Amino acid sequence: MTDELWTTKRLLSWTTQFLQKHHTDSPRLDAEVLLAHARQCDRITLYTSFEEEVDDRTRGTFRELIQRRAAGCPVAYLVGHREFFSLSFDVTSDVLIPRPETEFLVMTALDWAKHRSVPPRQIIDVGTGCGVVAICLAKYLPETQILATDISTAAIEVARRNAARHNVADRIRFVEADLVPLDELAACDAVVSNPPYIGLREANTLDRDVREHEPHAALFGGACGEELTQRLFQHIGDRLPENAAVMVEINSNRSNELLEFVSKLDLYQSLRILDDLAGLPRLLTAERACGGGPA
Repeated sequence: MTDELWTTKRLLSWTTQFLQKHHTDSPRLDAEVLLAHARQCDRITLYTSFEEEVDDRTRGTFRELIQRRAAGCPVAYLVGHREFFSLSFDVTSDVLIPRPETEFLVMTALDWAKHRSVPPRQIIDVGTGCGVVAICLAKYLPETQILATDISTAAIEVARRNAARHNVADRIRFVEADLVPLDELAACDAVVSNPPYIGLREANTLDRDVREHEPHAALFGGACGEELTQRLFQHIGDRLPENAAVMVEINSNRSNELLEFVSKLDLYQSLRILDDLAGLPRLLTAERACGGGPA
C-alpha cells in the first residue's frame, strides 16, 4: 500500500474515513470541497481526474486543511466563501456563516416588495454580517436603496467587499452601529434582520464547529435568545413610518414568547409567525401600526 500513488480517488477515500473518525457531519463533501480548494479547481473536476496523482505541494496544502477541519474549523472559513441564494460570498471568522434557512428571509422580503404598488425606497438590514441579505435584496430590487448596519467593524468590511464583488456597492450604504441609528428610520419602507437569537442557555447544544469557531456576538441574543430581538422591536417601533414592514428571523424554540412580547408593545399590527420550508417557525413579520404607541 505504501507504494500506491496518492491519486484523487485514493485521497478522497482516505480523507473521508479520517473525517468520519473525527465526527464531522459531511465527511465526503468536506473532503471534496477542500481538495478542490487545494487544487484550485471545481468539485466536478475531481470526478474527471480520479486516477490522476496529486502532486506533493497540493497534498501538503490539503493535509493542513484537513487537520484544521478535523479540529472543528468550519469548511466555509477554510475556503473563504459560502454560497447563498445562488451567489458566492466571502466569509471570514469575523462573520457568521450564512445558513440556507436565511434565504427564506430574502424570499419573504422580495415577495413583500413584489406586491407593493411602488418599489420600496429604502430597506434597512440590521445586523448585516457578511452582507448576504442586503446584497441579495439589492440585486433583485434595482430601484431600492439598502442601508446595512452591524456593530462589528470587521463584519462591515467583509460586507463591503461582497457588495463590490456583486456590483451593488453603489446602492448599499454600510453603517457601523448598534441596531440602527433612529434618524435613518423616517425614510424606511421595511426593516429586515437576522439578529443573534440563540440563547446562552443553549450554547452546549450547539455543534462544536459553531460553538468554538463562529463569533459569539453574532450567535447569542441573550440568556434565552430573544432579548436582542425584543430590543430591536422596541428600538425601531416609535420611529418607523406607519405601515412600514418588519421581517425578522427568529429562534423557532422561542417564537411564541417573542410574539407575545411584540404584541404587548402596542406598536405593531398584522403580526405573523411564518414557517419555513421545513415547517419550523422562522420569521416574525409585522407592520408599524397606524397611530399605535408613541408618536
